[in-house]
Amino acid sequence: MIKSKKNIQFGKINFLVILFYLVFINLILSNKQLEAKETLTGKFIEIKILDKISSKNNLLKIEIGIEKKFKNLLIKGLKCKNSEFDDNPEITAYIQVKDLTNDNNNEVFVFNGWTFSSSPTIKPFDHPVYNIWLTKCY
Repeated sequence: MIKSKKNIQFGKINFLVILFYLVFINLILSNKQLEAKETLTGKFIEIKILDKISSKNNLLKIEIGIEKKFKNLLIKGLKCKNSEFDDNPEITAYIQVKDLTNDNNNEVFVFNGWTFSSSPTIKPFDHPVYNIWLTKCY
């Protein structure tokens, strides 16, 4: 009988050690998942703007939530996200673009929506003078 009490106590200790180990591993994995989600969203977007008249490219870095003026355009990035897959990364951003030369008050934005780095033609930015491409989110 004495041996069976020791076995039961030893089993309880092993159970508690295994339970503590599983909880500890779960906490570490959940922290890594949170860190990965934080690195997927960025604080800045980088866009390339082509002036169709002069055929010059300009690289513009925009902080999320801040409007930036580029010639006759007012550009604001609201969100950006990098894909979770490393083999073919996809960069997406939600941007709003106003044309300051447009006096039509009914049309607030010339572009308001998501843009994709790999497929800018899914929802194209239609402007007679400029083309915009998303290049980075960081």
